[in-house]
Amino acid sequence: MAVRLFTKDSEGLLQEIKRQIRAGEIQTWSVDSEGDFTHVTHDGQWKNKAWMRPKTFDDRLLLNIIRPKGGSIARPVYAVYHGRFIEMAIEHVPDLFTAARATPDADDGDLV
Repeated sequence: MAVRLFTKDSEGLLQEIKRQIRAGEIQTWSVDSEGDFTHVTHDGQWKNKAWMRPKTFDDRLLLNIIRPKGGSIARPVYAVYHGRFIEMAIEHVPDLFTAARATPDADDGDLV
C-alpha cells in the first residue's frame, strides 16, 4: 500500500509534517532518526506495527509502508496506517496538498 499526497512542494510538505510532530502539534505520529513515521496513540496500540517511509517527487509526497523486521503487516494495520496518515494530513496540513490517494494492496516500494 502507498499513500500519495499530491502537491507542488513535496519537500515543504514533508518538512512541515515533521516540524509539527516535533513541536507536539501532531501527537498521533512520531518520526524516527531515519525519517520514517509510525502511528502512536495514548495506549500504544499501533506504535511500531509498521512505518511509513516518505519519498519526495515533483508532484507528490509518496509514503510506502514498511513492515517490522522479521514481522508482517496485517490488513487492519495497513488500513489504520494509511487512513490515519491521510486523516492527519487533512487536519494539520490541508493547504499544502491538493489530493490524497491510498492503494488497497501492496505497491511498488512497499516492504511488506
